Amino acid sequence: MTSDRFNGVAPLLVGIMPRQHPEVLQTAAALAAQLGAPLVCAYVDEASYLVEWDPARSAHRLSLHPDADDQEIRSVTSDLTAVIEAAVAEVPAGEGSVQWTLRTLAGDPARALSQLAAETNAPMIIVGTSERGFSHRLAEALNGSVGAWLSHHQSRPVLVVPYRMPAHEDRP
Repeated sequence: MTSDRFNGVAPLLVGIMPRQHPEVLQTAAALAAQLGAPLVCAYVDEASYLVEWDPARSAHRLSLHPDADDQEIRSVTSDLTAVIEAAVAEVPAGEGSVQWTLRTLAGDPARALSQLAAETNAPMIIVGTSERGFSHRLAEALNGSVGAWLSHHQSRPVLVVPYRMPAHEDRP
């Protein structure tokens, strides 16, 4: 489902990215079904950045949403749409269907998700843990954790979904 209007029901917000471990979307879809809430899936393009952030950390609405004509963004969103549809299809039939939409944002992932949560009045933000490996740990050390930033800088609950594969097993 691609509508941002969900009959007045506040959606759950989930941060997604390409090649993210599937537990994040599966957990978000199952929780949305159980709560009877729609799901807003948000991909943040870190290659773009917001130039309109002011010292009060607010942003102009247009700066949050990158150009929809960008070929690379269209390719990523097409891939993410397929992943979202697969996760929603895995929700048990007895829990109901999940309405969802995909939003593409620009800038710092934590700040963009926080701004979108405020725009949609989302009661909860769902994110995944960091990927394993030296390069991911280095990036987190330099940029910080999205889940940690969200839990410290905004008032909505944050659900951080852990990576469930044991540390000694390689990713499939």
